[in-house]
Formats: sequence, C-alpha cells, structure tokens
Amino acid sequence: MNPGPKFADHDWWRSAVVYQVYPRSFADSNNDGVGDVAGITGKLDYLKGLGVDAIWVSPWYPSPLWDGGYDVSDYRDIHPDFGTLDDADELFEQAHARGLRVLIDLVPNHCSIDHPWFQAALAAGPGSPERELFVFREGRGDGGELPPTNWGASFGGGAWERVIEADGTPGQWFLHMFAPEQPDWNWENPRVLEEFDGILRFWFDRDADGFRVDVADSLIIDQDFPDTPIDPRTGKGTWEKYPGAPCWDRPELAEIQRRWRRVADEYTNSAQGPRIFVSEAYLPFERMVEYVRADRLHTSFNFEFLQSEWYAESFRNVIDKSLAAHRGVGAPATWVLGNHDVIRPVSRYGKSLSGRSFRSGVVTDEVHWLDDMAGLPVDVALGRRRARAAALLMMALPGGCYVYQGEELGLEEVEDLPEESLQDPVWVRSNHMIRGRDGCRVPIPWSGNSAPFGFGTDADPWLPQPNHWGELTAERQDDDPDSMLNLYRAALAERHRNTALGDGEMSWEESEDGILSFTREPGFRCVVNTGDTDHDLGEATVILTSSPLGGSVLPPNTTVWVLPPNTTVWMVS
Repeated sequence: MNPGPKFADHDWWRSAVVYQVYPRSFADSNNDGVGDVAGITGKLDYLKGLGVDAIWVSPWYPSPLWDGGYDVSDYRDIHPDFGTLDDADELFEQAHARGLRVLIDLVPNHCSIDHPWFQAALAAGPGSPERELFVFREGRGDGGELPPTNWGASFGGGAWERVIEADGTPGQWFLHMFAPEQPDWNWENPRVLEEFDGILRFWFDRDADGFRVDVADSLIIDQDFPDTPIDPRTGKGTWEKYPGAPCWDRPELAEIQRRWRRVADEYTNSAQGPRIFVSEAYLPFERMVEYVRADRLHTSFNFEFLQSEWYAESFRNVIDKSLAAHRGVGAPATWVLGNHDVIRPVSRYGKSLSGRSFRSGVVTDEVHWLDDMAGLPVDVALGRRRARAAALLMMALPGGCYVYQGEELGLEEVEDLPEESLQDPVWVRSNHMIRGRDGCRVPIPWSGNSAPFGFGTDADPWLPQPNHWGELTAERQDDDPDSMLNLYRAALAERHRNTALGDGEMSWEESEDGILSFTREPGFRCVVNTGDTDHDLGEATVILTSSPLGGSVLPPNTTVWVLPPNTTVWMVS
C-alpha cells in the first residue's frame, strides 16, 4: 500500500497533538444516525486545518456494543455500522496524504462474549484448551455456587460470571474485570500472545501508525487468586490499583510490552518512521512511567493532569511530578484534558468540585468523576472560560497532548440525556444509580441550527443533541475570531511555528498564589491565572490569550502566551 508522503520527523510522537475520534459520534456519512469511517475521512481537511498531527480512532471493530465497542468480537475487521476494511484503508491513505498519522485502539484485556473463541470455550467445557484461552475457575462453596474470589468489577457488581454448561447445569465462572459481556483473556496462554502479535501485524500491514492500548495496566492476573480488601461503597473486593493488586500492574506486563515493541519496531521505515503505542494506565507517575521505558511503550496518558482541580498549586504539583518521572526514563510527557470516559472539561471546570486536590503533593479521593460530580450544578460560562485557559496551559507544556473531539468547540457534558437513551453499561450495572459516560459521547455538531447539526443529513443521532448546540457548531465558529475553535487553531499553529513548544524543558517563575508562570526556550512564557484577582503581566508581547486582557492585566481564569519584544507574532483573543 502507498504510505503517502514521506514524514520528515521520526520523533513526531514526542511532541504530537493527537485528536481522539469516537467513531459513533464524529460524522455520519450515510445518514443512519451513527458515525462511520467514511465520515472520519470526509473530515480530514477539517482536522488538518485544526493543526493536529495525528488522529486516534476509538474501537471500530465488529462488536455487539455492550460497551461502546470495547467488547470486540473480531479484531481484524470493521463494524458494519462503521463501514468496511476498504473504508479503513481509504482513511489511512487519505490521512497520510495530508501528513496525518492514524492510531487505532487495541483492546487486549478482554473481548466480547460473541467472539468465536469465547463461544467455542463455552461449548467445549471445563478443562478444554478452548477454555484455557480465558480465565475460567471453579467456584467456591460446596457446589461451586460462590465466585472464585470476592473481586468487584470496574463497572459495578462482581467480577465473575457463572456459566450454564452444555448439560444445563451451573458450571464454572469466568472473569470479567468490566462487564459480564467482556470476558478477560488469559495472558498466561501462549496462543493469546501469538494472536495479538497477529492482530498488531494485521493493522501495521494496512498502514496503521500505532495503537492506543486500552487498560494497559491489566492483562496479567495473580495466579494465586487472592481476595482483595472490601470496598465499603460496593461490598465487593476492591478493584483499586494498590501495589501488589492481583489484577493490575503486574510485573509480567513488562515482557508483553517489550514483545509488542519488537513487533512495532519491525515496521519502522524511512517513509513513516516508528509505529507507536500510547498506554492507558491510571497509575501514579512512578509506576506509570515504567511502561514508557525505551524498550516498552512510547507514551502514556497523563491522567493526574486531567483529574486536577482548577487550582494553581494542584496543577504545578502534578506537572512537576510528571516531568520528573518522565525525565527519569527518557520519555516525553503526554497531557490530556478529556476523553470518552470522563466529564467534559467545560462542565468539570464549571462545578464547585472541579477535580481532585493535589495541593502540597497530596492526592485526595474527594472526587470520583461520574458519581461524585454528576449531580453538581454547572456554571457553563465559567467552565468554558477555564477550559479555554486549560487548553493553552496544556499545549504550552513539554511533550505531546491529546484533544478529544468537541473540546475544540467548547462542548459541555450533556447531563440531562433521557434515561431511555442511556446505553453505558455503568448505568445498567449500577441499577440506574450512575448515569455513566454517554454525556461526553453525544454526536458533535458541525453545521445548521437544529439536530442533527450536520452530523448526518436528517436521521436522529444515536444519542440526542441539545437544541442550543446550534450556537457551537464548527460552521458557526469558523469565522468568529473569538471562538474556541479558532483559539485551538491559533494555538496549534503556534506549536508548529514556535521551536520552544513541544518536547523539551521548562522553568518555573516565582509568582503569587493562584498564578502559574513558566518559560521555555527560546523566549516563550506562559502565564495562567487560576485565582480570583487580576494579575499584572508587566511588559510583554502577547502571542495568544484565552480571554481578552485588560492592557497588561491578566484577569482570572485566563492563560496568556507571550514572547520577548521585537518578535513577529499574531494574536487571537
């Protein structure tokens, strides 16, 4: 296949801005209410114009969609709602022709109950080679009626499901760390390792530039299957990732990741450079950076930055810890404000609890995202102002960053979706107590004054869009110099132009409470006001500001980028 034009920078991933596409909700090319691969291809010029370096496409595989595609039934094909393999090939080709790389999702911890191998395991019975591909165990109790361990599942309820054997009697239990429709693979089995080698090669052969690895800190299970401490909120064994936890961050992961890296390195070439991995691992920095050592994965999402409250000291502590940990292993930091699993930043920053406190370097458990923040009222105007400022902070930090679709439009979380429209398994598994993640997955608005806002032509989208989103469409924002969209375009253009930005170092400046101020060489300064009072910038040449300044005054909830005098710059305010 034609890989497209030659990419000059083989270290692109160290500074890259990657745009996350949630395919069901990005663009609907065939007017069936569901986004698709052809829809992504049709928006590549928009993404190129936005200024990103790559896109990451969330799972597009065949799936019954119990968990938004993270229950994969075939890792070597495209869900028919999303298109075909030919559509995927066209996306790779057209993206490369525009100088954009394409990452796709790898879901290695679990598959779908519809996966042929799991169906074969159910049919084959206890002790069979087919069952050895998954984590099947006998139950406890006289008749095996109790689950093998007390572990709780991440989506609620227990982590084990009992099967009915071919003779109609209750039988073994299988492990599912998430939903019962997502049985866990047995990574102790060599055939599983070989299968995933083949999956990587299949997509690398089709010109994928890399993979985002779903729950990269899972896969390996302590073979002693110990119980875990009881979580008082659930009554089940905790699924928290404490050191030595039986299901998380096991030392054997290192060799699996090295194995994947060796496969990816075989595909490095002068046209495309390295094929890369980005890790999803909600772990403290000192543990997470082990995944991005030179012979393992390339980068990992910085979730403590995403989780941080809107407070200067919390941001600074997270930034310092992240940079120090990454520096120790020679890897770049990768910053992120949102994704398909968390409340959108506009809503998060507009709540009275805007995140977790990292003040004085101490992490608290005051916020658990969906359950603790969902019911709080939102000041959308305040949240959007802070989200603009946070975007400029993120894009000024050393390393790369990720933008979740719709962040560049300033979309807020849709917290009032009708209950009958909710599809997240968290909603079901919590007995309709936790609404789940659908509010950040609503199809994004492109044009027009009413739904579907150019997402398709006239079909109702798979999740309903708010009526007021006509004010936030890409079309409406395109010619507005003060729009969120044009702020992102300006910031990303400056990242490409300015040699101080991207991978590298930074130095803090002394500043009062509520202010973050740092410099990057050559000659770049970023100042963020997270406080409640104005801050005097002094003499400065402004490149870009998230909200209007008052002369040399930086108002609250605003970020500004400045350069030394006598430098040719442009400005969006």
